[in-house]
Parts: sequence; structure tokens; C-alpha cells
Amino acid sequence: MSCERLFSEIFPFWESLSTDEKNRLCDHAREVRYARGTVVHDGASCPGLTIVRSGCLRASLISEEGREVTLYRLHEEDFCMLSASCVIEAVTFDVHFIAEEDSDCFVLSAGAFAEVCARHPAAEIFALNKTVERFSDVMWVLQQILFLSLDRRLAGFLYDESVRQKTDELSFTHEDIARNIASAREAVSRLLKYFEGEGLVTLARGKVLLLDRARLRELAAN
Repeated sequence: MSCERLFSEIFPFWESLSTDEKNRLCDHAREVRYARGTVVHDGASCPGLTIVRSGCLRASLISEEGREVTLYRLHEEDFCMLSASCVIEAVTFDVHFIAEEDSDCFVLSAGAFAEVCARHPAAEIFALNKTVERFSDVMWVLQQILFLSLDRRLAGFLYDESVRQKTDELSFTHEDIARNIASAREAVSRLLKYFEGEGLVTLARGKVLLLDRARLRELAAN
């Protein structure tokens, strides 16, 4: 997909831009392929607006002790203003992005996008609205951590990933799952063993096979 077509689909203000402004945005957008496990953004810089063409990026917060909490994921045609946090001065914390799958992306220069926002209120409002949407995702994660028990979080994660990936065979290590539900690997391993004993899953190296999605969904809801 060309830069012009992609931007016209994701930016509602695109048609209000001049030809020069459209060309400038495309001239300052580069195609990047990130291999699985690559650190896309470490929070220390402002690389720009990252737009996913294919694959999956995971956004997380990492403490000084190295504990990681997954905030949300970006899939095809998703993007996040927090990777261009220098565009929005009110964002004062660092979000890390890691390629969870091999991912093809467009990275749009933060400076070029900021110039458009400065000239076009519709673009600035769009950026603020998208930032608010991501903060809503973050608040949802905080609710899960603070108010849901570990068994419900784990069951919900397994069920949701099975639905999203359209398969009952999930390629996650126990460490991957722990990172995604903000828990310790040891606690996740114990609970997965319990789920296996209850006939909900079967465990293999780096994989979890769901045997009863309906019961997992019920457990996540109760």
C-alpha cells in the first residue's frame, strides 16, 4: 500500500491538506521492517508516528527493576501517538514498543506531523483524540490489574488471544503471558498447570493449546 493511500485511509483530515503538505508527509515517512523481538521504541527518543502495515507491535511500561506491563497492541493500520510523544507535550512518561511479530511499518517524522498539527486544528484534534483512546486502553489494563484475580486475567487473556488469532494453539511462553497480564512467571506457570489439570489447556514448550474455550470465557467473566 502506498503512503498516499494509507494516509488517506487513517487521517480524516488528509483531504484538507495542500498538495505540498501531503507530499511533505510522504517524503518524511519511511518504510521499516521489524523482526520479531526488535525494540521499536525504547522511550528515550521520539522517532515519530509508527503506523503498522502488517504484524503486531506491543506497547508496555518497564520499571527500573525491569518489570514490564503490557498496555496494548498495535495491529494492521493501527498507530499510536505515544511513539511520537514529542508532538504532544502533556505526555511525560516513556512507552516502550517491541515487535511481537515480524512487522512492516511506516514511521512518519514527528517534526513533519507536528507542523501539520500546528497549521490544521483538525489534525491536532485528531492527534489528541487518538491519544485519549490509548489512555482509555491503559486505564482498562489498570482495572484488570487492580480489580481482577489472576485466574480471571489469565483465562481472559487466553480466550481473547484465541479469538484474535483464530486458533486454539497459542505460541506464548509462560514469560510472555506473565508480561501480558502483569504477573510473575512463577505464578502464571502454577496457574497454567492448574488449568491443565482441570482440562482447560494442554501445555507444550512455548505453546498453550486451549481445550475448552467456553469454560475459559466463563471463568474470565465470573
